[in-house]
Amino acid sequence: ATKRDAVPVEPWARASKGKHDAAPVEPWARASTAVPAALAAVPPSGRSHCAPFAPSGAAADLRIVRSEGVSVFDESGRRYLDGLAGLWSTLLGGSEPRLVEAATKQLSTLPYFHSFWGTATPPAEMLADELCARFAAAPMARVSFTCSGSEANDTLLKLVRYYNNALGRPHKKKVLARDRGYHGSTLAAASLTGLSHLHTSFDLPMPGVVRVGCPDYYRHGRPGESERDFGLRMAAELRQQILDEDPNTVAALFAEPVQGAGGVIIPPDGYWEEVQKTLQEFDILLVADEVVSGFGRTGAWFGSERYGLRPDMVSLAKGITGAYQPLGAALLSPRVAEALDAHSGEIGMLGHGYTYAGHPVACAVALEAIKIYKERDLPARVAAMEDGFLERLRHAGEGSPHVGNTRGVGLLGALEWSRDPDRWLPFPAEWKVGKFCSDAARERGVLVRAVGDIMAVSPALTITEDELDEIFDGLRAAIEDTERYIQKKEAEERTRTGEQTGSQESAWLRRAL
Repeated sequence: ATKRDAVPVEPWARASKGKHDAAPVEPWARASTAVPAALAAVPPSGRSHCAPFAPSGAAADLRIVRSEGVSVFDESGRRYLDGLAGLWSTLLGGSEPRLVEAATKQLSTLPYFHSFWGTATPPAEMLADELCARFAAAPMARVSFTCSGSEANDTLLKLVRYYNNALGRPHKKKVLARDRGYHGSTLAAASLTGLSHLHTSFDLPMPGVVRVGCPDYYRHGRPGESERDFGLRMAAELRQQILDEDPNTVAALFAEPVQGAGGVIIPPDGYWEEVQKTLQEFDILLVADEVVSGFGRTGAWFGSERYGLRPDMVSLAKGITGAYQPLGAALLSPRVAEALDAHSGEIGMLGHGYTYAGHPVACAVALEAIKIYKERDLPARVAAMEDGFLERLRHAGEGSPHVGNTRGVGLLGALEWSRDPDRWLPFPAEWKVGKFCSDAARERGVLVRAVGDIMAVSPALTITEDELDEIFDGLRAAIEDTERYIQKKEAEERTRTGEQTGSQESAWLRRAL
């Protein structure tokens, strides 16, 4: 995903209507950076591997072979500071021995058993209890496990339909989802996602998804409009869209507390309060996608706590295991759980689940990860680091004539390129300014993500102050490289424009003569 090209301007609008030190490293991990034999056997093209969010058939241009703390190493032994924690996910860094031990212990005891037909394993049951107890923003009563955040949101969309059928409301099935929201890449989750490159040529979004506005004050605030007034306007527009659709047909709003992969969009003051009033007025479920914002990323255990959300359903993944095992979870509030319990009792079962749902190894790792988050009080640590993190982010873009906006919360931040620093004015998509910047950062040993022309930074929660300095020093140098690239592109543009103007003037003169 970090190699994705810059997206065209506002493609989502066309999509649809509407510091802890790094943990000790095992001796085997320190021994060598040589390519392991298994990797050496891979054909040089690497084209048998279909890489996500890259051109199909393209060979990889970066192969990571090991990790240590917040650093990763390629096959040549070169070190990179991982400024995105994998994909917003390795919250404990890449060499936490307690997670390795938890997985090893569970593998040696019970490597797998399913959860179908009334069976269970202790790690799955213990983790479900822990998640319901840990999510303090609103009461939760049931957990359905998946292997990813995409599957968790897919599951929740199914259960939204099941819930309304259980209540005898077969017409209340439409779901609202925001521009530039990201909810995954399955058929249903990609439909919820408000990014057009997940829809193009897939015949998506599927029917029943209603696109609503993105509360991005930098891009969409009106001249003279305060951030709070903008947030209230966005909430009012969402309410009007519900009225236009007919509230009796609208079942749920899927939304991230902070929009991550769409560009780190921080909700304006007042926005969530007003949105939730509307949802309660029309009996519409709030589904909080906490895949990125969960487990301390925002300086609270969950983004819902930070922004006052009281969701009816929640999706989790990524940080739930620190990305050491694939695991997702769909949490259900008591009122949803009660309806599902009663209806499934009437028809005989809740006909949903996955082979690896509640996998005992993944659940054992998740239990240990949550234990570490609690012992080290990582949410509080992130809250304490927030000001310094955001100040470094601002400093990285300071003085640049083309950095229009910096924003963030906790250890989640973004810097946005613009042709005009005083307002959002996008560069031509073909310039791929964000991609150039991320490539320049990589050349300097720092991995960040380009979301179009937005640079996203989201390191492990265990990062040290010195490592933050190193990341932002590399990013600042990459920004300077990018400024020189922009100047070159603008000079080329002026030359072309001048040539076209001169050609037009010559043609006019010939006609005049």
